[in-house]
Amino acid sequence: MGASGAVTRSTLRQQIADALRDEVLAGRLQPGREFTVKQIAEQYGVSATPVREALFDLSAQGLLETDQHRGFRVREFTVADYRSLVEARSLVIDGVVRSVYFGGGLPAAPPPVEYPDCLVSVRRRAQEAARAARGGDLDILIGYDLRFWRELGSLVGNAYINEFLHRLRVQTWVFAVPYLRHAARDRDALWHGHEDLVAAIVLGDPGAVRTVLDDYQNHALGWADRLATERA
Repeated sequence: MGASGAVTRSTLRQQIADALRDEVLAGRLQPGREFTVKQIAEQYGVSATPVREALFDLSAQGLLETDQHRGFRVREFTVADYRSLVEARSLVIDGVVRSVYFGGGLPAAPPPVEYPDCLVSVRRRAQEAARAARGGDLDILIGYDLRFWRELGSLVGNAYINEFLHRLRVQTWVFAVPYLRHAARDRDALWHGHEDLVAAIVLGDPGAVRTVLDDYQNHALGWADRLATERA
């Protein structure tokens, strides 16, 4: 009975964390928004314990900040934070690419070209993400973009690296969402090179992979530069 209760609580904890993360990514919980465990528990009609655990989980992921007197607050990322997240993401991806194609310091993994069947699902995610980006559909793009990178990352075979990169991408989206929802010009410029990356991986062409990833990096940093200029 005790084990079943623990599983139920753990599942509820994850469900609450996922729901709140989706609220932040959808822009319904704005950066700086404050709330308490009691408020969230009443909102979802659950006890305080799984809510508190879920909020601490999101704090550990860098999405929330804790205040001893006020409870929790949605983290406000700065442009400098965003740039640092993008640069950290790029450094890790560079290491993964070197490992896969050139046998770098990470545990060796088979070249992605050996994963044609596994890439079928990744390709579908890429198509949907690219379509949403071109159409400026932010909600659909975020979901498919996160799934695309997570599934693609799983092919490398290092769950710790993949989870770290996923957290960085969630944080970059948390920063970007408030700006993109109110700026049609930027929504039209959403990165949509997902299909190009899959094509390069299928070909097993490290130069083409590097070109697409450089475009991914430059696109994000270029947008950060534009934001910094506009806010100066």
